[in-house]
Amino acid sequence: MLARPETIRCIECGVPFGSPLFHYWHGNIADGPAYWCDRGVLCSPNCSLAHHGKRLSEGTAPTTPAPDPMAGRAE
Repeated sequence: MLARPETIRCIECGVPFGSPLFHYWHGNIADGPAYWCDRGVLCSPNCSLAHHGKRLSEGTAPTTPAPDPMAGRAE
């Protein structure tokens, strides 16, 4: 059987969730991504910082924490 294509990707670089390059909460994929924002998930600290810098320069930085994007997601 073929694996389904991953639909969740880093919003900065496009690395798919499930990749060995992705950083997970506590290093466990079942715990979800370690980094996210109101626009989606981020794969690493580098992408998180790059995205934050872009948001600051655009003037669109969020003022409240984003909800967990994996909450309520069926496995």
